[in-house]
Amino acid sequence: MDFDLTEDQQAFQALARQFSDNEFAPHAAAWDEGKIFPREVIARAGELGFCGLYCPEDKGGMGLSRLDSSLILEQLAMGCTSTTAFISIHNMATWMIAEYGDEELVARYCPELIAGERLASYCLTEPGAGSDAGSLRTRAVREGDDYVINGSKMFISGAGSTDVLVTMVRTSDNGSRGISTLVIPADAEGVSYGSNLQKMGWHSQPTREITFENVRVPVANRLGQEGDGFKIAMKGLDGGRINIATCSLGTAQAAVNRARQYMLEREQFGEPIASFQALQFKLADMVTELVAARQMVRMAAFRVDQQDPQASVYSAMAKRFATDVGFSVCNEALQIHGGYGYMQEYPLERYIRDTRVHQILEGTNEIMRLIVSRHLLTQADVEVVQ
Repeated sequence: MDFDLTEDQQAFQALARQFSDNEFAPHAAAWDEGKIFPREVIARAGELGFCGLYCPEDKGGMGLSRLDSSLILEQLAMGCTSTTAFISIHNMATWMIAEYGDEELVARYCPELIAGERLASYCLTEPGAGSDAGSLRTRAVREGDDYVINGSKMFISGAGSTDVLVTMVRTSDNGSRGISTLVIPADAEGVSYGSNLQKMGWHSQPTREITFENVRVPVANRLGQEGDGFKIAMKGLDGGRINIATCSLGTAQAAVNRARQYMLEREQFGEPIASFQALQFKLADMVTELVAARQMVRMAAFRVDQQDPQASVYSAMAKRFATDVGFSVCNEALQIHGGYGYMQEYPLERYIRDTRVHQILEGTNEIMRLIVSRHLLTQADVEVVQ
């Protein structure tokens, strides 16, 4: 096992860190306060390939592994968690089109999506169906060469400000086998949006409900075959869980950096607080847990890249562990800052607000535990994860 990064991976990291430091970090607080969705900056990220990280090269993407993509997303998240999280969702939706769309559909959508000139939302969650994707109700009825779609989606990142909706719909009543995936233009007739939801965090990306009323799209806009939607959604979520976990890693690393610097500068009782053993131990624990979470995320990404049979289990474990650790590390960093950490002048309170949602998205962490426990309890071999 070689845990060292290759020269290419280090170059990816350096490029992403430079972009994050110059384009994200100086503006993240203003985007958060003003609820600004920075489309122009996301487009500049697209110029570097960051909007098509793991889309195949022959479709116009960078063709990176999930591990390499995770290295990039972690660096971006150090500058702005919320914007990076949206970019990760856009990457997932764009990859679905590139991977499962036919040649004409890929040619129509992927070039501009990969370039960041157009943006995509991933539409799975409904008012009555979250982690239980098989119970969704939004229905698409085939009429000749079209599908007619009715229903609604909830908590959709970017909704109302994106151009393409990669949407899971029900095309039959055959449980999870009755789900299909359609690419719907965001401005199609019959698509309407609710108000931008007032969230605790993730303020630099809008979140809205979407309603579909007799929305008509061509059958040619379907990804894969009819009934493939659940499989496509689950494949997407394996990578999506790694992406969200990675966003927590980057934010936690930024929080550690801030805490360390503050400890060296802040003086109490005539000496820097870095000399206090209690805070030294706290910082050591924060870094230890962060490194453990990072290794778990990278291992899960490697499993997905290798199409390991246990990739979904590892993705679930990594998502649960890294998002819990990320939030905890940010919380401890705020504590080290004392009252200053609670002030918006410092980024710590934003780090906490933005990482808290990671414990809920792509399946709550309780669902992650359920995925792992079911796997453990339904295998004949006790050592089912090794």
